[in-house]
Amino acid sequence: MIPFSILDLAPVAEGADVTRSFRNTLELAQLGDRLGYTRYWLAEHHNMPGIASAATAVLIGHVAGGTSRIRVGAGGIMLPNHAPLQVAEQFGTLASLYPGRIDLGLGRAPGTDQPTMRALRRYADAADSFPDDVLELLHYFEPAQPGQAVRAVPGAGVDVPVWLLGSSLFGARLAARLGLPYAFASHFAPDAMDAALEVYRREFQPSARLSQPYAILGINVVVADSDTEARRLFTSQQQAFINLRRGMPGLLPPPIDDIAMHGAPHERHNVDHALACAVVGASDTVEQGLAAFIARHRPDELIITANVFEHAARLRSFERIAAVRDRLATASQS
Repeated sequence: MIPFSILDLAPVAEGADVTRSFRNTLELAQLGDRLGYTRYWLAEHHNMPGIASAATAVLIGHVAGGTSRIRVGAGGIMLPNHAPLQVAEQFGTLASLYPGRIDLGLGRAPGTDQPTMRALRRYADAADSFPDDVLELLHYFEPAQPGQAVRAVPGAGVDVPVWLLGSSLFGARLAARLGLPYAFASHFAPDAMDAALEVYRREFQPSARLSQPYAILGINVVVADSDTEARRLFTSQQQAFINLRRGMPGLLPPPIDDIAMHGAPHERHNVDHALACAVVGASDTVEQGLAAFIARHRPDELIITANVFEHAARLRSFERIAAVRDRLATASQS
């Protein structure tokens, strides 16, 4: 059975605050550590009241320091927002503090809106230099050479697995050319998923970092006592997406009984399309849905996200997902 991992945005729910969000993030990571999830990734976003993971490297250190086994990393760092040397120093520091447990996923999107891009001192054409920036960053993780003018301290010679993230064929081709593992953002942008996987696997060139292609797919999963209750919990994420598409990002809203009561039909259609890679229901429903998704798309790993309003319900959902994973593993061995 393939590994299951967790993607967290450190959601800030209505009626809560960032301090509470960070406590919840650590508690979820500790649960994932105990339940055998492979990795726990946090994503860089800016100027979004409902997402508290803007200072991603800082939060990774907080999570890694409160766990013992699970890999902790960025899913991802939006590299054009940063100088490659600074990213190498940050993750070289993290990997020196927590050897063998830190991942660095890299994306080229801004993770925010146009005014915030300017506030980040990011230029509109910054994404164009993404391939060169990735190569520069990889160079900083190589052992320093005599006479090397600029080195990452810490970072040079430190083992930091680097992933490329994407939602199009661009990232798939770049990851294949560089021989890097690849994570596709199918949890919110599924359109090019199958094509990107095919391109990545067909064009992959082995490297010193990776001998064969390795692809993660993102998926939304919510498990509850019944299909009805799980669909109700999922309405928080659906509402948040509708609000974001309206240009009004806010705190994570509480669930509602009927998502048809929120948003116009075309808004709900657009959100249903964006969140098409979702398995929501009771344990049996989710087991069947995940088995079908894995059989169809053949990922090497799943990374699961769930923006559930009630923290206790979110924890229970990930407990049940782990139980589903174990049953699928048993079935695959029989």
